[in-house]
Amino acid sequence: MTVAHDRWQATGVPFTFISSAGGLSMVLQWPGAAYRSSEVFDTEQERIFRSTWLCVSRSARLPGPGSFLNIEIAGENILLVRNREGEVRALLNLCRHRGSLMCTETEGNFGRSIRCPYHSWTYSLDGQLLSAPYIAELSPEAREDRDLYTASATEWLGYIWVNLDPHAEPLASQMAPLLEARFDGEDVLAKYDTASLDVAHTVVYDVAANWKLIFENFCECYHCPTMHPELCAAVPQFRTGYGTVSGPARQGAELAADFSGFSLTGAATADPLPGLDAADERMFYGVLLWPSVSLNFTPDHVLCMRVEPLAADRTRVVAEWLFHPDAMAQPGFDPADAVKLFDVTNRQDFEVIELVQRGTRSRRFEQVYSPHEHLIGQFHEWVDDAMAATAGPTEV
Repeated sequence: MTVAHDRWQATGVPFTFISSAGGLSMVLQWPGAAYRSSEVFDTEQERIFRSTWLCVSRSARLPGPGSFLNIEIAGENILLVRNREGEVRALLNLCRHRGSLMCTETEGNFGRSIRCPYHSWTYSLDGQLLSAPYIAELSPEAREDRDLYTASATEWLGYIWVNLDPHAEPLASQMAPLLEARFDGEDVLAKYDTASLDVAHTVVYDVAANWKLIFENFCECYHCPTMHPELCAAVPQFRTGYGTVSGPARQGAELAADFSGFSLTGAATADPLPGLDAADERMFYGVLLWPSVSLNFTPDHVLCMRVEPLAADRTRVVAEWLFHPDAMAQPGFDPADAVKLFDVTNRQDFEVIELVQRGTRSRRFEQVYSPHEHLIGQFHEWVDDAMAATAGPTEV
């Protein structure tokens, strides 16, 4: 059965429902234009990435008051600043006088205030206007409400999360349904205490493909038995094709009996993380936090991958391997073996994802989903609902 779907009419891209003959599955099928159209990408930036919580940086990169990071989100230049009370503020990098960028450095420390280099308008670390030359000569109307525009910011799992909507609902409202669906109420994340871990290694991938294709790949393991022999050796369940990281409650897989750690050779890189029970010391868990994060939990480390769309056909993926600081302080600590396992897997994935991206140029492009790939339908519905919603905020 094929029926029309009208939720993307605003972008001119049609949808269809494809239902299996036995009625066992129903998924949304997107045309090639959904992955390569700059118009669709611009609409996604407005309705998804300007209106949802995004993971943007490790909290440790703002070590104290005055520390700042200069980042880009959906076309907006944002200054992440730790204020005098130790809280993170997200400020639009735009002076309220003549619209100049106030800072071009990628990171540093402002000290006690933020000063625009053009006319020396000066703001607090929370974005309030403190002073400006001859400001008393301006009319009251011109002086009114000249504080910096702000976005919403919070910290969770040792990361900074930003929503360009200054009136956004709390982060939990976006994440709780995803975690409930994955772990059925069990607080798996708390056991790994990700906020207490440090980054041992970072790899940045530049993928010539649409961000949605990356998440579709992360949603299924139908490709794992033939594409990922290294990963399947570490987690045998992946050989079934159902080893998805985002399945029903506790779909983590027991590690192979001859594995002592989640690494390319099977050797443990460090002692198990504090807080894990005996069962968790043999488990792999994963969860997708749409639209920007894939988290993978192993006995001795956590892998966080941030997905950052750059264009309709280009995505940056930042992968960070997190270990306990006590383990990193041990003589001879080397995360290379653990890094290699998922680095090999990522490169295998991104190579074929780029082939799919090239396939979207064909007028005959289409995709059929097996029952192993049912979670792609849930991801499609999430994106579809966001695209059907009222456009996000135009100001931050």
